[in-house]
Amino acid sequence: MHIFYTPDILQTSELPSEEAQHCTRVLRLKEGTEILLTDGKGHFFKATIALASPKHCKVEILETISQPLLWQNQIHIAMAPTKNMDRNEWFAEKATEIGVNQITFLNCRYSERKEIKSERIEKILISAMKQSQKATLPQLQSMIDFNKFITQDFAGQKFIAHCHPGEKIHLTSAYKKGENALILVGPEGDFSEEEVSMAIKNGFQPISLGESRLRTETAALMACQTIHIINLISMCPMCLCVSKKENKL
Repeated sequence: MHIFYTPDILQTSELPSEEAQHCTRVLRLKEGTEILLTDGKGHFFKATIALASPKHCKVEILETISQPLLWQNQIHIAMAPTKNMDRNEWFAEKATEIGVNQITFLNCRYSERKEIKSERIEKILISAMKQSQKATLPQLQSMIDFNKFITQDFAGQKFIAHCHPGEKIHLTSAYKKGENALILVGPEGDFSEEEVSMAIKNGFQPISLGESRLRTETAALMACQTIHIINLISMCPMCLCVSKKENKL
């Protein structure tokens, strides 16, 4: 069933202009067709098309379905955007499919890109949310200065992944199951030593993501997935059973 993003569906019975055109002009769906809507706030709506025209699509809601988040903890990834926008968009898409609550782009000392168009990223988040059949849209925070960002409050564990020498432990050992996680990932030239020091002073724990040198977007996605895997193993009886069987072999 086709899914459409309708953030204001409770105030209006009409699809947003872009979604309406996709519904009626691209997919050529007709009146009476059953479709699925989401407000991006944790709800799906079963509906039928009541009126279909080239630029407008009115619907009749049949049922409201609440979908709690598929993971219990909050995951916030803050990364310096890469010079190549395709790589930023790839990360935003895949992180949404895997599951992320918030994405922030950081303006760091060695950032290759000092500004970013959030409208394009927002569309990618919406598309990935629908494709992965989620009802909650990740929050997107546009470019913010690194020094300003690290002073903001966060209820959970805070990490900074960097490549400078010094005491660091792997994220798998640093992260506590079930906790909210905020992870900073730097530009291709890494965070400056001053930025790392300032982050530590503001409660961020230095971490490693392994021995391989990773691109910015790869490191950010790996951090997001690592949090999910740790919590999945701790919560899923099937995973625990598989682990026990593997230990016996």
